[in-house]
Amino acid sequence: MAGGGSSDAELLRGFKTLAVSRPDPAAAVYEVRLNRPAQRNALSPEAFAEIPRAMSLLDRLPAARAVVLSASGPHFCAGIELGAPGSPLAAVPGRGADPAAAAEGLRRGILDLQAALTAVELCRKPVIAAVHGACVGGGVELVAACDIRYCSGDATFVLKEVDMAIVADLGALQRLPRIVGYGNAADLALTGRTITALEAKEMGLVSRVFDSKQELDAAVAKIAKEISEKSALAVMGTKAVLLRSRDMTVEQGLEHVATWNAGMLKSNDLMEAIKAFVEKRKPVFSKL
Repeated sequence: MAGGGSSDAELLRGFKTLAVSRPDPAAAVYEVRLNRPAQRNALSPEAFAEIPRAMSLLDRLPAARAVVLSASGPHFCAGIELGAPGSPLAAVPGRGADPAAAAEGLRRGILDLQAALTAVELCRKPVIAAVHGACVGGGVELVAACDIRYCSGDATFVLKEVDMAIVADLGALQRLPRIVGYGNAADLALTGRTITALEAKEMGLVSRVFDSKQELDAAVAKIAKEISEKSALAVMGTKAVLLRSRDMTVEQGLEHVATWNAGMLKSNDLMEAIKAFVEKRKPVFSKL
């Protein structure tokens, strides 16, 4: 996995809307934290530029084997920052402007925002969302792009777009039906109602609920560390096959994973896993 040195240097440049760190030097886990607590971590145009940059860097960084997505302050995310300079929603066509040209400009802007959140999904490393407090609109669409979602007991989730007279367009209507089922996704998207952490767990939006943010943070750090200690090739391959199989028939998915493993079963990591099992010790997998 080339580009480790340049990715490290790029991460050191820092971010304005995010805080990216390696909380435990002994663990190959990086945390990407939404870091605009005064704005309830609303997603600004700058945030939409920095999220894909952070995910791309961590994708290429050998020292990063798992990523935790969290947030500063009392709430996870208030959704898109409406009316912010540079936002497609804030663009006002000039007098006499071609409506078709204006519409195409808006379309391109929406596609750019979509790509920013899809970057989370495209990161080869597993991304684990740790949600606390309010998770609104674009925040729900952001965590829907993550691989695993956990939350604290005070977390709430709501898709507010329908109440703002717009159609959710950053992935909720495409990803949520695959996560919670069509009926639950339609319920959330059409009513705009707020659900609790317990209801989110019941419908499968989150896998586990923890009593407090402290317990959430500790548990997610432990889970991410456990994942990071597994074979990176196996973990990244599992994520890639899961995502590819999501849009395939079962038969196509089985064909795809057979082709994948035809090449990847030759890895040194498999030999090490077998040897460690026989010798009753912890395996030491390759560093990419």
